[in-house]
Amino acid sequence: MGQRMNIIKAFFTLCIIGSVVITALFIDFTYKTFSYRQNTQKADAIVVLTGGKGRVEEGVRLFRESRAEFLFFVGVDPSVRKSDLYRPKAGDPSAENVILEKSSRNTLENSIFGRDLIVGNGVHSVLLITSRYHLKRSSILFRNSLPKDITIIPYPVDSVNLKESWWSHGGSFQLLFREFYKYCLLRMFFMLAPGDLRESVMPTVSGG
Repeated sequence: MGQRMNIIKAFFTLCIIGSVVITALFIDFTYKTFSYRQNTQKADAIVVLTGGKGRVEEGVRLFRESRAEFLFFVGVDPSVRKSDLYRPKAGDPSAENVILEKSSRNTLENSIFGRDLIVGNGVHSVLLITSRYHLKRSSILFRNSLPKDITIIPYPVDSVNLKESWWSHGGSFQLLFREFYKYCLLRMFFMLAPGDLRESVMPTVSGG
């Protein structure tokens, strides 16, 4: 009986410790998510991960301001044309350096197909544009996809479904916790997976 009680106590102790660790990591994830700022730095290319409200518009705005030579839209629906996303006005940069990637369907594929655009066009720095809640997960995937000498500048886009007072807004809490869960899985994968398994999921750049 005493041994059984000790096992139960140990189990509950581990559960409490685990809960404390997860809570601390989640709060750190949330703090860093809201710490991202819209950087004024220029880059070689603007990379927009399409699919979230406001991302395309922000990428186009920055491109019109000549913040980068290239504008890459990654994860575009196959039916979308370039003119649907960017129509140059007088004084705007040419549409020649606006490129649509239409093969990727999730964030992992975004990073792989996006890498092909980035490396293939000799880009050495990118403004990575996506929704604020999605930025940490996107950044770790692009960082592990791209050669180490390519600079990634995370650029958040805010949306109405994510409130800074997330603890009092159920939708924001659920959104953040889902992203936190996916981010933790990625971190564990990149830390623990053997090299050949990582290569099968995230092929390295030829010569990079």
